[in-house]
Amino acid sequence: MRRLWIWILPLAIASTIVWLSSHSSLPAGIELPHPYDRLAHAAAFGVLALTLEWSLRATTHGLPLHRRHLWIGLAVVFFAASDEWHQRFVPGREGDVIDWLADVSGGGLALALSCLPLLKGRHLGGLSWWRGSRERSDPSRPLILVADPHWGEELLGLREATLAYPEADWLFLGDVFVVWVGFPEMQTEAQRSFLWWVRERRAAGRWVGLWMGNRDYFLDGYSDLFDLIGEGTGGMLPGEALAFEHGDLINGLDRGYRVWNLISRSGFTWLLACVLPGRAARALSERLERSLRTTNAKYRVAFPRQAFREAAAECPSMTFLTGHFHSHEVEGTAVALPWAHEGAFVCWRQGSLEFLAPPSPSTPLPDSRP
Repeated sequence: MRRLWIWILPLAIASTIVWLSSHSSLPAGIELPHPYDRLAHAAAFGVLALTLEWSLRATTHGLPLHRRHLWIGLAVVFFAASDEWHQRFVPGREGDVIDWLADVSGGGLALALSCLPLLKGRHLGGLSWWRGSRERSDPSRPLILVADPHWGEELLGLREATLAYPEADWLFLGDVFVVWVGFPEMQTEAQRSFLWWVRERRAAGRWVGLWMGNRDYFLDGYSDLFDLIGEGTGGMLPGEALAFEHGDLINGLDRGYRVWNLISRSGFTWLLACVLPGRAARALSERLERSLRTTNAKYRVAFPRQAFREAAAECPSMTFLTGHFHSHEVEGTAVALPWAHEGAFVCWRQGSLEFLAPPSPSTPLPDSRP
């Protein structure tokens, strides 16, 4: 935890709400006619939710957006309930369910508004998180980079590359499968095999990292299986001057994708996936895959070169890597890695990149769209 003093602000706001609710009228004889009194109370809970969001962002780096908002939502729900119950004992006040709903709605609306800055530009701290270790035990070992394999029923190239480079560490830069949702009832046999491979590599003393892409959802539950796992911007191995992200958030002009990204990774979608039965959950997974075929189609035609340069400029003196674009692009020390189909992986070794040839003969390629 960092900068714990930041929590003074939400605590002060919560204390102020309790103090105001303990009086039959506002200070200085101020009176708000109904329903403005209810709106003012809802606004206070909205401010409380915003300060909780700000405090969590500032003091933690391992909470994904959906978990952060769910925790804040629960806090607002229970605090509003306790406040309305408390008002029943204050002369002149009558807390009721409508007041509670107004307070909760104020908090929910505030959390929704807090996402607006995430719809453009590179101010993406609210979408980004990471857990684990940002350094390898032996940086001299080769690091195999795998960007966008889009595996389906087979882990094409993984076994061959593992046998060819048994001493290597591994970093996956997203879109590992056609679609991957981190719930057991949605897990495929290939995904179970991949997680078994991760356990095997780590048991052999190898470092394995996963940075999520636009086809990976709610994988934070697997954080114990990886040395490093994260999402959004800010991926790096500082000791090796290596920075990385998937690349789907590079183009700030693609507002449609940003909206889709927020909704599909929201607390509401996570809750929906939790309560759905297995068949419905798999149908949701298939729907996500179909949606990904058409989402941001307009912006996939040309490589966003200027936006790519600007993103790389945020990591001066570091090599900046992405996947997502399925083409090999170079801008100074920034590199977009090509599509890792059939084991066409890349090796990072002591500050330089080496493109590895696919270990198997060429076969018809699957759908190559991001």
